[in-house]
Amino acid sequence: MATTVDIKKGVALKFRNDVYLVLDFQHVKPGKGGAFVRTRLKSLTTGKIIDQTFNSGEEIDLVTVQRRKYQFLYSDEAGYHFMDQNTFEQVTLDADMVDGKEFLKEGQEVEIVFDAETDRALSCELPLHVVLKVTYAEPAVKGDTANNPMKKATLETGAEILVPMFVESGIYVKVDTRTGEYVERVKD
Repeated sequence: MATTVDIKKGVALKFRNDVYLVLDFQHVKPGKGGAFVRTRLKSLTTGKIIDQTFNSGEEIDLVTVQRRKYQFLYSDEAGYHFMDQNTFEQVTLDADMVDGKEFLKEGQEVEIVFDAETDRALSCELPLHVVLKVTYAEPAVKGDTANNPMKKATLETGAEILVPMFVESGIYVKVDTRTGEYVERVKD
């Protein structure tokens, strides 16, 4: 059994009947009282982020996880379907297990995190940035250039984001999949 000394960024641990990834941690030794470890944990099954404090030396249950690259095939009422490009094995995940699903397009490569012991899929992560085509952009208002104005645009996946006024239909944009924000225009 591991203890709080083994907590590091990127380590997965079992806590409250769920698997969490350590996003950040800090060992604290106050002038009065015992030492403790303050952590920021992300659930690999729900994506929820929590703050948790452990007493120094407390036992924790570490989990070994594997990250495997898969290709997105399609989605239907059963869920989101992915394929391992080496073994051609297919995996179906529930919608709540896929982060940034509104930016998924067919053929896109993603990483699926598996529990190494049970070989159960825990979550699916898209790349930090994706390049998507703008299918519709509201017309720009002439002369409205004060304070960096933004307008709505619809992407090829159906997602709507805010883009600068110069973005028009038919061009490609880079989108941050964590926040859903426009990053930059991409030249063909």
